[in-house]
Amino acid sequence: MLAFHTEERRDAMLCYVIDLYASDLWQHPNAVSLDEAWLDKTGYYALARKDAKTGHPKERQLDFYGGLRWRFEEHIPPARRKIDRIGLFKSAPGLVLCADHTFNQAEYNTFSCQWHHNLTAAICSFRTAKALKRNPGSTFGIDSFRWHNSARFQWHSGQLLDLGLMEPGQWF
Repeated sequence: MLAFHTEERRDAMLCYVIDLYASDLWQHPNAVSLDEAWLDKTGYYALARKDAKTGHPKERQLDFYGGLRWRFEEHIPPARRKIDRIGLFKSAPGLVLCADHTFNQAEYNTFSCQWHHNLTAAICSFRTAKALKRNPGSTFGIDSFRWHNSARFQWHSGQLLDLGLMEPGQWF
């Protein structure tokens, strides 16, 4: 996969963090359960990433949102609500990872090259659920993460494809 990405002259790969959560927070108060993991099957969206200087959309850059960061946004600062990350990248002289999980070199932050879309990856993590349950400001306000658009996590990439969280044709 990385060899293919390199052949496409890409130095960075966009990833999405998909929030996993325990089905029963009374049984799993830290929100983590490998046997009873759930995820949101809807509620993901992207907005154009604006240039701070001009206010215009940046070329081939989007900010992605969804999951627990979207549903419980009142407990999460706006700067921490995005679910996109550059999860794999090639180091380069002068490359700096910024506080908003973007890099100081614009091409590293793009979802595609100029000639076609590129590979993306999904990172499934309990981190947001665990943080929401450990934070004194949110723990008592959340009785359950499950809602009508929750689905049991199947620990299989096919589920991510079916939900549109990974694109067919870009799957290895």
